[in-house]
Amino acid sequence: MGLVGVQAAPSARVARAFSAAGALAFLVSLAYFLLLYLTRFGAAAAGSDARRAVTSNVALFTLFALHHSVFARQRVRRWIARTVPAELERPLYVWIASLLFVLVCAWWRPVAGVAWQVDGTPVWGLRALQAAGIWLTLRSAAILDIRELAGLRRPDDIRPPAPAGGGLQASATEFKTTGPYGWVRHPIYTGWFLFVWAASPMTFTRLTFAAASCAYLLLAMPLEERTLRATSAGAYDRYAARVRRRLLPGVY
Repeated sequence: MGLVGVQAAPSARVARAFSAAGALAFLVSLAYFLLLYLTRFGAAAAGSDARRAVTSNVALFTLFALHHSVFARQRVRRWIARTVPAELERPLYVWIASLLFVLVCAWWRPVAGVAWQVDGTPVWGLRALQAAGIWLTLRSAAILDIRELAGLRRPDDIRPPAPAGGGLQASATEFKTTGPYGWVRHPIYTGWFLFVWAASPMTFTRLTFAAASCAYLLLAMPLEERTLRATSAGAYDRYAARVRRRLLPGVY
């Protein structure tokens, strides 16, 4: 008999250790990205094969994006629920996503050239936008429950899962409009856009990363919302009627 239907429940201590280590990997991956984006990605590169570097980078990010998209599909989630003990399902997702993100950042190839650069006083406006992006991301994640996102909460302690960038699900039937979730439906993604685009100098290394990651988010949002509409018994439709914009108030 295979794994399906014969899950061997791990001890509580092992499950907690696996979850805690996954949460640490999650935090490390984000810190590693911030460090590289602010330092190495911002250094102008020279002499590289731009076409090959861009192709490699896009393929690398696509691998990371596929993990997010595939794991979010209901059929895959049902298979995982039958195969992996419930208390390890979210931590396993966090582990894989964190490791893949670290690899994306570590293997991201430099692309020669600088798209634009802002100097003098205006650069502080961009720094402020980046700071606002970080604040918006952290504030929105806190509303969703960072412990849940990082895989630290046990299944019997958490409400039905909410998406990383969508509205907060307060119960099985309603979504809250707390804080940034009353402005747009995907404030974490808005914060991401602010941070990656308000960079100076905007090297082509950074530009490739910003374009690839944001293109994925724009493609993923409608799919994510379609899943939410199909699984929330009309709650997401009511939420979308109250909060009409996805990313930018009054625009989109």
